[in-house]
Amino acid sequence: MSILPFDDRDGQIWFDGELIPWRDAKVHVLTHGLHYASCVFEGERVYNGSVFKLTEHSERLVKSAEILGFKLPYSVAEIDAATNLVVEAQGLTDAYVRPVAWRGSEMMGVAAQGNTVHVAIACWQWPSYFSPEARMAGIRLQTSKWARPAPNTAPTASKAAGLYMICTMSKHTAENEGFHDALMLDYRGRVAEATGANFFMAVGGKLHTPTPDCFLDGITRRTVIGLARQRGIEVIERAIMPEELKTADEIFLTGTAAEVTPVSRIDGLTFTPGRICMTLMEDYERLVRGAAVTDVAAE
Repeated sequence: MSILPFDDRDGQIWFDGELIPWRDAKVHVLTHGLHYASCVFEGERVYNGSVFKLTEHSERLVKSAEILGFKLPYSVAEIDAATNLVVEAQGLTDAYVRPVAWRGSEMMGVAAQGNTVHVAIACWQWPSYFSPEARMAGIRLQTSKWARPAPNTAPTASKAAGLYMICTMSKHTAENEGFHDALMLDYRGRVAEATGANFFMAVGGKLHTPTPDCFLDGITRRTVIGLARQRGIEVIERAIMPEELKTADEIFLTGTAAEVTPVSRIDGLTFTPGRICMTLMEDYERLVRGAAVTDVAAE
């Protein structure tokens, strides 16, 4: 199946304050964000015409830029409005949204404090990160040789583009070896996350998830924790070591792109998608579609 390249599509992109034709949304080759990774972004989903938790995403975009040392020229409210504008212009009711902000090309070198800060927002149709077949059967993960860095060596609280370089490398290796994605440990050897999604494991009816002290505390992660607690499921945030994976009854990932995705294999360990994961998949789907989630304890 052919896939349209992302630089050659119909539609419009919001770019520095106005909607412009999709193919005109270009930057110069000497843009600082390309050479020195002074770039932050968000991933958002549109369900039934509304962006789920839009303001939380816009707030995180602004905060991510601040962590990298630059200020966006738009307020959270203006970014929210621009996002809604581009979703409406694209005429999509179920879609993916990518806001991105970066330093421009006035100065080239490590220091570029005088560079213009640009913001763009694009929206397109993009189904769940993993195929429906893979999601229902459970995806396969391979432990990466790359580790999430310590918070004193990288801006780990920011959704910064540069932090995803090792994710791309890890995912490519995993795919080349027959897996769907990679499981990343942190600099201490603890379980951290997948390349673009947070990690949960169910043990004895309780949910365990790594403490997000060197990776993003995802918006979907927090949402699913809330849904689990609404169901009466205890959620424990703690350090998880790789050798504990064999004790898990279920494992799943959460993220804007991945939504709630069960895991069937990590390296040589196998798992069966179970009741807790499936319940939270259904609750999450109802929530993002605007339906009520039943407030009863899990059986």
